[in-house]
Amino acid sequence: MTRAEAAGSVRREVLKKSDRAKLDPSSDAAFYAQPRFVTHVDDDFISKVTELYRRRVPRGAAVLDLCSSWVSHLPREVEYEKVWGHGMNATELGRNERLDGFFVRDFNETPKIDAKDCSFDAVTMCVSVQYLQRPEEVFAEIFRVLKPGGVCIITFSNRLFYSKAVQAWRDASGYSRTQLVKQYFSSVAGFTAPEVITDLDDIVDDSLFSKFRRFFQRSQSDPFYAVVAYRNFKPVYEDDCVRMTDEGECLTDKSFDSID
Repeated sequence: MTRAEAAGSVRREVLKKSDRAKLDPSSDAAFYAQPRFVTHVDDDFISKVTELYRRRVPRGAAVLDLCSSWVSHLPREVEYEKVWGHGMNATELGRNERLDGFFVRDFNETPKIDAKDCSFDAVTMCVSVQYLQRPEEVFAEIFRVLKPGGVCIITFSNRLFYSKAVQAWRDASGYSRTQLVKQYFSSVAGFTAPEVITDLDDIVDDSLFSKFRRFFQRSQSDPFYAVVAYRNFKPVYEDDCVRMTDEGECLTDKSFDSID
């Protein structure tokens, strides 16, 4: 990317045409026409999402919850300036008591967020990134609506509507999926280097018994993956880079203080 190009633009496509394909090519709007008043992941996974939001979404923030539903994973005790939602089913969104408002849209048809530039301090998306056929454009929209320094948190597990997930996701392992989401962030100029989070345990007791207990708990619940990045205060351009990583991330002179 050159300095003549604006931050927030898509600098490369991550997915090939075949990667975007779904086993069920029928209308997503029709697929989600009937409300599903269920949770798609277990309570342990949801508690981890809520804890991550508690740690990373500032109090009093303006929050946009993309691909939302009838429940909110935001911590109940925390107050926010506003919480706006997006989803595919108005009935589900209307049941979400945390939302101050919402809009319905199929991002695979129209990857556009109904919000002004720099409107939100945080954007969240839980267990839905696997269905995006135009992720580069959606992540560019996320960048646009985030305030400088604002955070985007993408969480997912191994559960999905298999026929509606894109091929790149279906063919990938858990680790590969985190790398794929990192590439979605890196495809848009201006995000910070994405951070992968798979464990939120604050280890105090490091005994063998405690390690075994945590391992057993994780093995019995839905696996937790999160990828987090921020809208940079200052865009990073390729001609500032000393080296580009395989994922398209930019390393500047200062970056080398924290690697190797």
